[in-house]
Amino acid sequence: MTSRTQSPAGWSAADTTEALGWGWTMAGSSSLPHGSVWANPWLRVCGLGMAACLVVGFLGFLGFVYSIDRFEQKPETRADGIVAMTGGAQRIGDAIDLLAQGYAKRLLISGVNERTSREEISRLNPGQRRLFDCCVDLDYRARNTIGNAIETRRWAEQNQFESLIIVTSNYHMPRTLVELDHALPNLQKIPYPVAATIDPHAWWRNPAAARVLFSEYVKFLAVWVRTRFEKDPEHSSMAKILSGGRPIQHVQAEPLWR
Repeated sequence: MTSRTQSPAGWSAADTTEALGWGWTMAGSSSLPHGSVWANPWLRVCGLGMAACLVVGFLGFLGFVYSIDRFEQKPETRADGIVAMTGGAQRIGDAIDLLAQGYAKRLLISGVNERTSREEISRLNPGQRRLFDCCVDLDYRARNTIGNAIETRRWAEQNQFESLIIVTSNYHMPRTLVELDHALPNLQKIPYPVAATIDPHAWWRNPAAARVLFSEYVKFLAVWVRTRFEKDPEHSSMAKILSGGRPIQHVQAEPLWR
């Protein structure tokens, strides 16, 4: 009996598929699925919209970063008061120096930890102890930037101030000013950005700086949107969420102002 063997070269595509259980199809084959993602016009629109949002967001991030001051500059004018946001010893030191140089009459240090005493803060600036005794007020109630704005408003209204020098880190300044403009729209604010340890214009060379700046940019956008719809930060639901139920925390360790 004679057996007959067919070489692989003589197999058809259908034979190959049947024998092996799978097979490649040509680009023009009728078996090519036509349900491609980009074949759906709505998905195309959504994809293009997401791409546009990413481009706009990135351009906004660049605008935010390159608007941040890299170097400290003395205020061009004097003010009634100075407000320093806690978060770095340099902020407090710079604010006390401005007070000593006669740029304002009083200083508010906002957001002081309740376990930090006036004596401990004054030891950071031993040469300006006399100013702590007469002209420095401590805010122990603010726990976030919204609380800083609320306590700044109370302090400014109590002292009947019409202008303030705002001292905080350079990358934190844009968000701080949005909060203060919302809480005190009719009060003049003079920014004094403290140069941080990161260079905002070299963010692309420093991953840690890029993370800090991007996080601050997202917070800035969230605050900007929130303040468009919110009437009074003191009754802000978002402020209550951020501070665990209350926009400020009342502390009995020391009175708010001394």
